[in-house]
Amino acid sequence: MRRLRLVGQGVAIGLVASLLGLLVWKVAQDEGGNPAAQLSRGETTPAPSFALRRLVGDGTLRLESLRGKVVVINFWASWCEPCKKEMPRLEQAWQRYRGRGVTVIGVNTTDFTGDAQRFVKRYRLTFPVVRDGNGRVLARYGGLPIPWTYFVNREGLIVGYIRGEVTAEGLEDGLQEALAT
Repeated sequence: MRRLRLVGQGVAIGLVASLLGLLVWKVAQDEGGNPAAQLSRGETTPAPSFALRRLVGDGTLRLESLRGKVVVINFWASWCEPCKKEMPRLEQAWQRYRGRGVTVIGVNTTDFTGDAQRFVKRYRLTFPVVRDGNGRVLARYGGLPIPWTYFVNREGLIVGYIRGEVTAEGLEDGLQEALAT
């Protein structure tokens, strides 16, 4: 009995070590290719394209259709506490800057559709919100954890990002950088 228990513990430790190794490898692979890592290395990178269904209403929003505008892309979910705190700031930025050619896009990801729709109503979001239910687009922009906010200039290049909750100052700085380039 003791021997069987030791074998089971050895297998469990081996499995955990293998999963940890896989996680480290995955993070290393993702960090090299996501836009935030590229920007941190001083590389200019175009925003990865996407075409996602609107969460409220019909139709699809294509990132390419916004070329010529400054775009703020925010990845969020209804279960994300920092996302709840930053949404009023994003709505205020949308109201303040949309007349200057700025579009805010909320990308709901890894979430239930009904929860996301209730979230949009609760926070009275008027900027475009699209759905990335399976997180495929999120993975191309850096993956979990969320929130992520990217600032894209008029040429479609990422000029800044914020990982984690966006502050009013961070949002203003990112918008000014995107508008200036």
